[in-house]
Amino acid sequence: MTFSPPAPPAFADCTPRQKAARLLSDALAPAHTVVALLLLVGWHSTGSWNGLGWGLLAAFFCGLVPIAVVTLGVRRGALTDAHIRVRRQRIAPMVLSLVSVAAGLGLLHGLGAPREVFALVVAMLVGLVSSLLVTVGWQISVHMSVAGGTVMILLLVFGPRALPAAAAAAAIAWSRLVLRAHTPAQLLAGTALGGASALTFALLA
Repeated sequence: MTFSPPAPPAFADCTPRQKAARLLSDALAPAHTVVALLLLVGWHSTGSWNGLGWGLLAAFFCGLVPIAVVTLGVRRGALTDAHIRVRRQRIAPMVLSLVSVAAGLGLLHGLGAPREVFALVVAMLVGLVSSLLVTVGWQISVHMSVAGGTVMILLLVFGPRALPAAAAAAAIAWSRLVLRAHTPAQLLAGTALGGASALTFALLA
């Protein structure tokens, strides 16, 4: 049976619980999380503004371009919403995002980006390819794929100090369940896929 997430009600018509879930789901959307993670790891890679600049360059290709692709698709009516509720509509934006991330990776390599930044973008590319392959046949949670990968990366970079990030990931999962955007299996699969993809970072950093 094909999973079809229901259209969310207008924000004004949401219950307080649904409003909280909507705010969490929007604020911690995959592209937003990707941008924040790249800036944080970019800074950590050199401990200076130079590293932050590398993170910003990577964030342009890995986060800002995908945001622009989805925004344009929503405005043209090709996509249901910023979270692309319908699975089949996700394929084209994910492919375009994949091209953007690959282009950014090539540029980072050519310019000699810090190892941590380069390794993180490789891990993001692996995660995106994996999510795309699953999405062709099944609606995995991209929110949780990115959240799971983010928690793993933060633990690899910062150690136990990053454990509170797991609470943020749990909050994202809660929000997607409340909004009926995914089944528990889709959320767990996304988390596992993201965490596994992030291990690429450990091999390269």
